[in-house]
Amino acid sequence: MDIVRLNLLNEFAERGSITEVARVTHQTVSGVSQQLRRLEVEAGLPLTEKVGRGLVLTNAGRALANTARQMAVAMARAEAEWDAFRNTPTGSVTLATFPTGGQMFLPGLLDRVEAAGGLTLHCSDRDPNSEGFPLLTADFDIVLAHAMQLPQSSPSIIVVPVMVEPLDIALASTHRLADRDYLVPNDLIGERWIGNPWGYPFESWLNNLFATQGTPINVVQRFADTRISEALVAAGKGIAGLPRYTAAESYRGRIVLKPLRGGETHRHIFILMRPDRAERLAVRKIVHLILDEAQTISDD
Repeated sequence: MDIVRLNLLNEFAERGSITEVARVTHQTVSGVSQQLRRLEVEAGLPLTEKVGRGLVLTNAGRALANTARQMAVAMARAEAEWDAFRNTPTGSVTLATFPTGGQMFLPGLLDRVEAAGGLTLHCSDRDPNSEGFPLLTADFDIVLAHAMQLPQSSPSIIVVPVMVEPLDIALASTHRLADRDYLVPNDLIGERWIGNPWGYPFESWLNNLFATQGTPINVVQRFADTRISEALVAAGKGIAGLPRYTAAESYRGRIVLKPLRGGETHRHIFILMRPDRAERLAVRKIVHLILDEAQTISDD
């Protein structure tokens, strides 16, 4: 059976849409369909079947797609071993990151990539909810994601922990609590909050924090973009929970960050990859550089 057609079947298993497979492989829909039909002839069994207006894999199709996935991993591992033999990780790697992750990691990471030589890193920002990050692994070699809980690896997704970033309370430098070394939940009763949209992890933490206090929370604005929250905090329009390593960079002297005791929380930052892509030596080198950069950030 043709390896290229097997890869198309694997992509269809991952994406569930001929149109999506055509988009990411830069082919026409009819071209992809024709290749899958030829693979069925080679396999000697139906690999897809119609359900309603769409196509789904048959049991034989799912089994062969799983085999195709294992073959892709094996091919990537073979290429990585040959690169390791030559001791030269080379090639292009694609990376998707959430916005504050890009702000935190990319300047130093790109310096490290340039110093390593032989590698090209193409970066892009994405901002899905926590459940949406794994879907990005279909289009990117590396996905830098964040969530309140660290997910576990699965047969289709590899998870690499990068760092744990505390969440601090951001205050205007003129705020009544700005001279405190740390804050406790009772200090925050009655404050005006710049919150996150409903469903965001930090919003759940904030609601739980005040639920345990038995007091109402006064959220006056909600934003997904922490840069807007920072601007409003700096202007004295409220306080906010913001990530320690990326918050307040644009408002030095106008915003202070205070750790919270008795209600502290954090977010996990981690890498997501498909197993076949994770085997590439170039990808493994970029992962190593991300972990080095994370250590530098944590030590500063």
